[in-house]
Amino acid sequence: MELSELDLLRRAAAGDGQAFAELMEERQHAIYALALRMMGSRDDASDMAQEALLRIYRNLGSFRAEANFSTWVYRVTANVCLDELRRRARRKENSLDLLRDEGFEPDSYAPSPEGAVLERERAEELQLAVASLPPEQRAAIVLRDMQGLSYEEAAQALNVGLNTLKSRLFRGRRLLRGILSAGEEPFVEKRGLNSQG
Repeated sequence: MELSELDLLRRAAAGDGQAFAELMEERQHAIYALALRMMGSRDDASDMAQEALLRIYRNLGSFRAEANFSTWVYRVTANVCLDELRRRARRKENSLDLLRDEGFEPDSYAPSPEGAVLERERAEELQLAVASLPPEQRAAIVLRDMQGLSYEEAAQALNVGLNTLKSRLFRGRRLLRGILSAGEEPFVEKRGLNSQG
């Protein structure tokens, strides 16, 4: 007999490790993917995913079925990553150089050998640009634009109002456009297309 999600939640909250494993089986990839996008490196993502799973397990009793369980899992994971990013910011370790030094390799797939280098460069440029955003804006962009959550789900996952989420998305997207276009300006100027005339 297959147990419902609510039954699994009750059993896991009571300490049943098998029930918790069943609950997390289909969500582990999403937890890792969110952590990878927020943290920028595989090692950090793995650490944050483990921390998120531990925090989820410890706090199952505080889950209220008012929200979707998956949304709550996203919230816990996002908060684990945000906490770490804030700690790093206080220690001034959250820099693009650190990501490169740690061997940052974005997950990307190029459909053809000819486009492989270009696709990888674009994916890395985007990931680095996202990694340079303030943590709250980064979380909003990752959940909404990269993970595909609805506005409502992303707002719930971040435990903020819908207008706050939209504001963070607007500012984050504007910053991303600026970062990404700034990377192209020297190339445009070399070709003489940016002259004022």
